This record gives sequence, structure tokens and C-alpha cells, in this order.
Amino acid sequence: MAAKSLLFVAVVLILVGSMETQMAKAQSGLLGGLLGLIHINGTVFCTTDSTTTSTTPVFPNAQVQLQCGGGVVSTTTTNGAGVFTILLNPLTMLLSSLLNNCNLVVNTPLSTCNVGLPTSGILQSPLQLVSRAVTGLLGIINVGATGFNFISS
Repeated sequence: MAAKSLLFVAVVLILVGSMETQMAKAQSGLLGGLLGLIHINGTVFCTTDSTTTSTTPVFPNAQVQLQCGGGVVSTTTTNGAGVFTILLNPLTMLLSSLLNNCNLVVNTPLSTCNVGLPTSGILQSPLQLVSRAVTGLLGIINVGATGFNFISS
């Protein structure tokens, strides 16, 4: 009888230890990064540099591409307020690779939002990590544009 009680206590301790380890992994973001999203967002302004003021107009209906290693990974369009959002699965894109090897590119001519601006060239912005959050088992990594600058073609 004592042997069965001792075995039961050992099994319970192993299960509790295993649960604590899994909870620690989830809270540290290891599991959260696998079961979450990478959220890339920003605002595109109708200007040739990243210097903006409260009066700088936004760039609505601009096509924004996430380009990595010369290839297009994702494409979206800004809304009427110049805001865009791209969602990525972290299983298909490592955060370090995203931050070091990718840029946001706007190919829509600036003259579309202001006829006085260039008709050729692109707006380009590197990416930066904004925040990480773990809610339950879901991890959300927020990445943003550092500022779009004009590159003539």
C-alpha cells in the first residue's frame, strides 16, 4: 500500500513539474511566437521624405509591398487615412530575417497623391520591432515602418 502511495505522489510531482515548464515556455513567448502573428502596420504620407507634420497629407490607395531578398512576400493597399496592415505567420518568416532583410515599398507614383511630386521612383522604409505581447498561448509581434523615403528610379 505504501509503495502505491509513493508511486502516486511521484507521478503527481512529475505532472506538476511538466505543467510548470510548459507554462513558463508559453509565458516567455516561445510557444506564443509559434501560435501568433507578426503584425506590420504604418501610415504612408504623400511626401518624398519621412519628415512629417500634422499638416502632411496621407497617401490613400497606395500599394504597399513587403519585399524580402528582392521578392514580394505580401501586398496590401492603404486605406483612406493612408494606413496599412500586413499580417504574417511567424512560422514562415523569422523575425530577425524580417527586420534585417526586408523593406516596405510603395510603387504607386507619388504624383497620384500630389501632381507636383515625381511620377517615377518608389517610397521605401526599413522595419523596426515595436512590441511583443503574449496573451494566453497567442503571441503578437508588432513591427512598423521606420519612415518612408523617396528613391528615384
